[in-house]
Amino acid sequence: MQVDFYQLSRDPVDQVLPVIAARILGLGARLLVVAQEAERLERISAGLWAGPADSFLAHGRAGEDGEAHQPILLGATCAALNGAAHVALADGIWRDEALAFERAFYFFDADTIEGARASWRMLSKADGVAPRFWRQEGRKWVQGP
Repeated sequence: MQVDFYQLSRDPVDQVLPVIAARILGLGARLLVVAQEAERLERISAGLWAGPADSFLAHGRAGEDGEAHQPILLGATCAALNGAAHVALADGIWRDEALAFERAFYFFDADTIEGARASWRMLSKADGVAPRFWRQEGRKWVQGP
């Protein structure tokens, strides 16, 4: 399983996540987006409405009707009620339940960097886990240390 660590330094998660979500949908896959705060999920939902290049990305919320049909599902837990194989941890908090997915996207910022460092150390030692680190350089994402 692959875990992509995204260090948010320039753009907030609600602007970065729609681009990644569009790529996942383009592969014919589904995504679960997880965050504890309802306000953060609201901002992410607004970003998905606008989508990259002003294109709408269909999504819904856990606890609403039709969860199983949503290509992107937003919720507070790692319950993939939409059958997602990909999970985005959008609040800087690692959840071990993410290891049950094929791929995890772990977004963190300056406020949550210590938790991300601890998660990197743990996951880099775990069998079957391939962690990768991404950072922003201008408007581009660059892989590296």
